[in-house]
Amino acid sequence: MKAFLMVLLGVLIFVVIFQIAKASEYVSVLKGEEKTRRQNNRINAFLLMGLLIFGLIGVWYCNELYYGKTLFPQGSASVEGEKIDTMLYITIAITGVVFVITQILLFWFSYKYQESDNRKAFYYPHNNKLELLWTTVPAIFLTVLVVFGLKYWFKITADAPSNALVVEVTGHQFAWEFRYPGADGVLGKKNFKLTTSKNNLGVDFSDPASKDDIHLSNTMHIPVGVPIKMVIHSQDVIHDVGLPHFRLKMDAVPGIPTTQWFTPKYTTAEMKQRTGNPDFTYEIACDQLCGANHFAMRGVIIVETMEEYKKWLAEQKSEYATLFEKKEETKPVADSVAPKQTAQVLPAQK
Repeated sequence: MKAFLMVLLGVLIFVVIFQIAKASEYVSVLKGEEKTRRQNNRINAFLLMGLLIFGLIGVWYCNELYYGKTLFPQGSASVEGEKIDTMLYITIAITGVVFVITQILLFWFSYKYQESDNRKAFYYPHNNKLELLWTTVPAIFLTVLVVFGLKYWFKITADAPSNALVVEVTGHQFAWEFRYPGADGVLGKKNFKLTTSKNNLGVDFSDPASKDDIHLSNTMHIPVGVPIKMVIHSQDVIHDVGLPHFRLKMDAVPGIPTTQWFTPKYTTAEMKQRTGNPDFTYEIACDQLCGANHFAMRGVIIVETMEEYKKWLAEQKSEYATLFEKKEETKPVADSVAPKQTAQVLPAQK
């Protein structure tokens, strides 16, 4: 309600200023065209200063109002994401300072150097030193930011640590599929030609390594404090594995597997306490517009202790066993009853 009243107040202020400007314009027309132009010039100069003041107040107010609702106060939920947060803070600080300085100068110059009979316009077409300064300084800052960005990017997309847990992530319209290697620690091969309604990942079960693989849909379990390597696929269009709490994202491209890895810092239970939200969940969002139901393409990550993860893993059944393991056939009840019925009928017929 407060935000709505602030917006309404802003609209009313704009309407009042617009009406004053129009009235002033009509009055000035009656006084003469030259006076009208100069008066409009002064009015515009004052309006620009007002826009500067209200604009900076608005920036501060929005930050106060919405900062607590962002993911920044929670901190990164992954070790690698801490560096990305630091880089983002540095970027915001640099660009924020530049934004404030340039906006103040822009509007102040518009006000200070408005048309005046006591001042003659100075023609200033070119200055090599000034152009070199405003080209070189931003280039240096941007280069440093890009170098740091590439450093962190190459780290999370390079080879994962040797103790990393591998999880295959496959996106399709409009859901996520997860596959874990079994006791052998190796994911079985896949072949898109083998894809069926039951075998929707196209797993090649003739490969011995696939016999113990575990398949889940839309929910991924991972242990805390252990590097997690994600091998990412797409079955149809380009998707994007977005991990906002871990500060990571990676495209899922049809026919081109991509990888990234990270180390979770907090379990889901710990994040519920940190955020004060008993319904908190880590999520996997699709950060690439992928179709009509793109908004619904959401997966859940459950981060738990190693003991809890091992217990959960031990309770899972391999996909091969789920699809192909035959249950013991039992005799139909009718077959076992029929002989008794026959034995009872025969004496009656005699």
